[in-house]
Amino acid sequence: MKIVVLVKHVPEPTAEWRLADDGTLDRGAVDGRLSELDEYAVEQALRLVEAGAATDVTHLTMGPARAVDALRKALAMGGDRGVHVLDDAIHGSDAVATSLVLATAVRKAGCDLVLCGMAATDGEMSVVPVMVADRLGVPVVTHAVALRADGADLAVRRETDEVTEEVAVAVPAVVSVTDRSGEARYPSFRNIVMAKKKPVTTWSLADLGLPPERVGAAASATAVRAARPRPPREAGTVITDEGDAAVRLAEFLIAQKLI
Repeated sequence: MKIVVLVKHVPEPTAEWRLADDGTLDRGAVDGRLSELDEYAVEQALRLVEAGAATDVTHLTMGPARAVDALRKALAMGGDRGVHVLDDAIHGSDAVATSLVLATAVRKAGCDLVLCGMAATDGEMSVVPVMVADRLGVPVVTHAVALRADGADLAVRRETDEVTEEVAVAVPAVVSVTDRSGEARYPSFRNIVMAKKKPVTTWSLADLGLPPERVGAAASATAVRAARPRPPREAGTVITDEGDAAVRLAEFLIAQKLI
């Protein structure tokens, strides 16, 4: 089984994010990292290799030049190679345009299974895996917490707020993995050094056969119309118990329309 893991380079959660003049996130002005939620997808791919169910793992990303750092982090965890879709025309792509680029790159790379995190830690939309599967015309399983080969199929245990179930899906398929799938491994120093020697291929839109007008801000269905700084946190309300704390707490919650 050949696996492609979709990974994303996202801003550090603790960094100060800024929007550029065009309303997009200024990714060049903030430190970034491999999306933490994507690490769980990388981990599940490596576990399938260790179980003998997969033989090849490619990590795939799209984004500016610094996005290669996400590939190197994923390769330090494990995997055979990286693919970076890099093209200025991609800037400003929304989820729909992003799914087009990723699905086209996955098709070019060739694989039996696409693994993704449950969401990116910057946008947190959770829609790209399903969109990629739709463009590829393959089944998709979301909320996966465990995967194993089951003959010609893939057995996936998925958990939602309502149920835990095990489903069988025929490959090729797309599976998104949650953060309840098990702790992702920490790269050793040796693997970090080895990752720098693993091949990373860069593809442009021309390499994918995609015209620039189909991606980017102009081709996106969504756009940021306005943004404003988060208001400063206000001081909280302190209730001192003088025998009436329960009543005062209830009154406060009612006033805030919380009950």
